[in-house]
Amino acid sequence: MAGALLLIAQFVPGIAVASFYTALIVALCWGVISLTVRPVLGLLTLPINMLTLGLFSFVLNALLFWLLATLVPGFSVEGFIPALEGSVILLIVSWALHAAL
Repeated sequence: MAGALLLIAQFVPGIAVASFYTALIVALCWGVISLTVRPVLGLLTLPINMLTLGLFSFVLNALLFWLLATLVPGFSVEGFIPALEGSVILLIVSWALHAAL
């Protein structure tokens, strides 16, 4: 996941990661947020998610990715669109890693 974050920072303009150590911290925090905060927010936004046929979950992931940039020094996201692109790529990498394991 940390390597994927470094690649995302290289290819998505608006996302910057200072070092590999920072990427490791971001990956760890992303895992903690995905296990704790995301399910609660998923339940709270269930009506909106049902109205948009599940597309609001992408917005929720992007907002959590953007929140992560405020929590971890050395990791920055310069707007919503880079956060959306970065979270979608990170979601795909996470899904592929879980499928491989």
